[in-house]
Formats: sequence, C-alpha cells, structure tokens
Amino acid sequence: MIVGMDLKICIDCSPLLVRSAGVKTYLHHWLRALRKCDAESIATFLEPGDGRLDHAAGASRHFFRLATLWALNRTGTAVVSRLVPESSVFHASNLLRRFPGRPKLSATVHDLTSWVVPQFHTPAQRAADEAFADNVLRPASGLICVSGNSRQDAARILRLDPRKMTVICPGVPEEYFNAGPRESESAARALKLRTPYFLFVSTIEPRKNLDGLLAAWLSLPSEFRESHELVVAGMPGWKSETTMKLLRQIARRQSGVRYLGYVPEQLMAGLTAGARALIYPSFYEGFGIPVAQALAAGCPVIVSSVSSLPEVAGEAGLMVDPRSAGEIASAIRRIGESDSLRARLRSAGRERAKLFSWERAARQSLEYFRGLAE
Repeated sequence: MIVGMDLKICIDCSPLLVRSAGVKTYLHHWLRALRKCDAESIATFLEPGDGRLDHAAGASRHFFRLATLWALNRTGTAVVSRLVPESSVFHASNLLRRFPGRPKLSATVHDLTSWVVPQFHTPAQRAADEAFADNVLRPASGLICVSGNSRQDAARILRLDPRKMTVICPGVPEEYFNAGPRESESAARALKLRTPYFLFVSTIEPRKNLDGLLAAWLSLPSEFRESHELVVAGMPGWKSETTMKLLRQIARRQSGVRYLGYVPEQLMAGLTAGARALIYPSFYEGFGIPVAQALAAGCPVIVSSVSSLPEVAGEAGLMVDPRSAGEIASAIRRIGESDSLRARLRSAGRERAKLFSWERAARQSLEYFRGLAE
C-alpha cells in the first residue's frame, strides 16, 4: 500500500539516542517496517546515522544529537518548526518537549506504569510521564496504543477519548520466526551455556519482578536446580541496586543462576529459541515484546496474569500470579518436567505469534496516519 505522495509523516527518533530497551526496540523495528511499506512518506527527526539497534549505546555515540535535543527542549516551538522536516503528522516521543506547530500531533501509548504501579518508578520518571501526558497525549489529534489493555488504561486513568486511540500491536523480527537449533547452538556456544535453561529477559527494574522470580527459583528442589539453569539477560535499570546485589549473591552461590548482563541483539533469537521457557512475571506491561518474540521462536512462556500479558500470550502461555512465588515455581517445574507440555506450548506459541507482524503493524500505522492527516 502506498499512502500517497502528498502525505508526509515525521517520526521523532530521539528514543533511539539513549540507553533503553522496549521503546527503543519498538521504534527501531517500526520505523524499518514503515519505510519498507512506504519510504517516501516517512521523514525522521534526530535519527541516529548508523541504523543499529544497540540497547547499551547512549550519550557517547550520539553526543551531537543529544546536545541538539537538550537545546531544543529549552527553546520555543518556532525553532523546532524550522528544524523539523515539513510534514502532515508529527509523531512525538517523551524525550522531545517542543513540537512543530503546523502538523497534526500523534504519539504512541506504550504503558501507564507511572500511574498503575508508581512505587516502581523514581519521582523524576513519574514527573516526566505526567508531563508527556499533559503536553502530548491529551492535546494529540490521535494516538497509537500497543495493546487493548494500554488503550483501556489510557481512557480510564488519563480520561483520554477512546475514539482518538487506535490499537496497533508491535511485531516480531523475522529472525525469531526463523530461529532453530543452529541459532540456539550458536548462542549457547557464544554465551557458554551448557545445561537446559529457563530465561528471563528484561531491563532489571522493580516492575519486572526479578526478585519474585529468584525467590521462586530458590524454592525449587535442589536436584531440579542442579539440572537446569535460570539465565538472566538484561541491563540494570532504575531502582535496581537491591535486585542486582541479590542477583549477584545468588549467582555466586552456584544455585543454578547465571547473569549474562546485556546480550547483543544478534544472539537474542537463538538464546530465546533454546530456552525451556521464557519467564516473564512482570507486575505490569503495556505489551511485553520479549513474550511475543519467545512465542515466535517456539519458546514456551510463563507470564503474569495481569495487564496486557494474557492478551499477548493467549492460550499459548502458562499464567501465574506475579506475587506468588509458589505459582511461578510450579509453572517452572511443569514445563521443565513435561516434554508433551513444552511441545504443545511451542506449537501454540508459533501460531499465536503470527498475529504480531511488523509488516501488518506498518500498514495499519500508515492507514492511521492517513486518516489523521485527512
């Protein structure tokens, strides 16, 4: 589908400049898919020049663009209007705080974590999210929501008009659909993984509930932990100091826990495909990209029965109460000890993952932008 030569959409790419995870992953793949569908209608602002997805990269690589962002946030809209490419719609992020005056304003609603679970955020993060709601989400002409749950939360908590919100689920990169034994073996060799393992993937912060998962893991019988590993992949995030200290203490005790830190993107599909299961016991998610990626890779998932996670996993995952270490541990044992259950979940997961296509997301987004511009 070609949207039309007279339509120009400008995407604010500033989240690609900072050390991040979910939003950065979403923006990187969404932008690539939009360009693949209709490159001539897509313009960008503050986009990195290298086109790489590296969650560990930040200020040192993109100093000039980050300095530009800092300066623009302290000027008026007139300066931003002169620098931003001419467009019909400007799709904003939560980092840029000044917007061009003429285009229709749009944004993506990823989650409402600062309102639903405020105890898991710093005061600065909550203040930034509230400012984004006031300055972008409320005055925007239209919004993309990454899940039905995010749309419901935005309508309920922020009192946003549901009619201006369109649900467009993120996709999954093709390498996850194509991941097989060769990719799994390559990742295991590179990361020195030698035993069957369960996988936790996330930026480490309180909302992700790694503490609860560690408690569940330590409650498992010692013989189970001796024959399996819990592999933790992800960078430390905000308010993670206590969790990181606990994680390193447990890993040193040889309790079947390995902490890999940041894992490069080129190894993630193989790492995910080779796991007994992805365990994602988060207290709240707007979508849960690692869950959709695991489904596509044929990796069974254990997910919380809250927020958007049942919407993403459907019947292809085991649901647990994130506050119950007993439920999490029971689900781990069920998958670890049942070949038939793993096979059923793998098959159901691959079928479920067909819903999460970046091409579909891009085409739906272009239709949304065209409707907004008209």
